[in-house]
Amino acid sequence: MKKTWQIAVIAGDGIGPEVLREGIKVLDTAARLDGSFELQFHDFPWGCEYYAKHGKMMDEDGMEQLRKFDAIYLGAVGYPGVPDHISLWDLLLRIRKGFEQYVNIRPIKLLRGAPCPLAGVPREAVDMLFIRENSEGEYAGAGEWLFRGKPEEVVLQTGVFSRKGTERIIRYAFATARELGKSLTSISKGNALNYSMVFWDEVFAEVAKEYPDVPTHSYLVDAASMFMIKEPQRFEVVVTSNLFGDILTDLGAAIAGGLGLAAGANINPERTYPSMFEPIHGSAPDIAGKGIANPLAAIWSASQMLEFFGYKHLAELVLQGIEETLVEHEVLTPDMGGTSATAELGDEVAGKIIRLFQQSGHIV
Repeated sequence: MKKTWQIAVIAGDGIGPEVLREGIKVLDTAARLDGSFELQFHDFPWGCEYYAKHGKMMDEDGMEQLRKFDAIYLGAVGYPGVPDHISLWDLLLRIRKGFEQYVNIRPIKLLRGAPCPLAGVPREAVDMLFIRENSEGEYAGAGEWLFRGKPEEVVLQTGVFSRKGTERIIRYAFATARELGKSLTSISKGNALNYSMVFWDEVFAEVAKEYPDVPTHSYLVDAASMFMIKEPQRFEVVVTSNLFGDILTDLGAAIAGGLGLAAGANINPERTYPSMFEPIHGSAPDIAGKGIANPLAAIWSASQMLEFFGYKHLAELVLQGIEETLVEHEVLTPDMGGTSATAELGDEVAGKIIRLFQQSGHIV
């Protein structure tokens, strides 16, 4: 009997529906090839267009509706006319926090054929796995706006670093590094943030004692930014706070081929709630509807979903399919120097996956 996975699809805004369509195409291809499972997709019309009509980013009981699913596949959030803090806090962050998706995983890996702006850097040097705290820290939403509009106006933005939140993300990162046989680097700013980041560094040192087999490094965020450019090979598995992880993974995306290849997973490790998978490039309203958006990040995040469900062999096939498409450089969207449409690139990757599956000894 086939296993059935229920997927909530929030295509969202801008190019979100266009790129997710290709990710779903690849997921369906992988499921058909494997034959042991199927994926059922359920669409939710939430996002900025929904906000413009209803004054809210999602249904009042949206979280309850999503809770029954095995995973959430998100396209993009944000569009002109809707303030960014509303689109972010009322949908994306609401889901991340409400479903305890406290682990954000972003691979920074330079695939064969992907462009890299760093001169003289071998492909193997750019292979990082960022594990970002995803539920509190600088994005906890705590603070106050005092005396608004007056000369003595004061704004307080408070970072929240709990023992529970800090320790669980660091321990998750250590466990991942041990499983992969790689080093773990902590990135903080303990010299200037004398409470939150000193606490972070202390917890990292405490948990490190439980993993004596995992080599560790610790960098200040400014130094880490420099080393990511000059010596990216320093970084294997990286753990950092919500804000630093957000910024550094965009830097990493630029190193590893651009935002069109940037995928992210928001994980609830206990699987009490659904996890969420998304390209991180945003809604790109300037090209929405033109059929030229790059779907590779959405397809890479689909690969992350497959791995999360336990189909690591299929996840690797999807990445190989992306990589072969990049190497051939025949079917690519304009942002990568090609002339192909979004759907054509999705078809190309799906075709590559079928061929790779057959070459591995399977019969379709």
